[in-house]
Amino acid sequence: MATKKYTVTLPEELAEEIRGEVGPGSFSAYVTRAIERQRERDRLGELVDWMQEEGGAVTEEEMAAAEAELREAERHFAANEAGGRDASDRGGMPLAG
Repeated sequence: MATKKYTVTLPEELAEEIRGEVGPGSFSAYVTRAIERQRERDRLGELVDWMQEEGGAVTEEEMAAAEAELREAERHFAANEAGGRDASDRGGMPLAG
């Protein structure tokens, strides 16, 4: 990817803190990754807005179901990381594969 030099203004304390952590040669790469992550978040926000316009806002019941599914997935992966147990020890959820 082609690069171009830009001038930006940052709070000095923040910039020096980052430079101290990543080193002077990695500062631009760090800032680039931060901007890329922010763009991803912005695009996800736009997607959420569009989905809510198309399908309506998420109901409390839908949110509760999604949170329950997330907790189950977290339990599954935590059990998987604990290692060695078969699917019956993880509530019957088979390993992905």
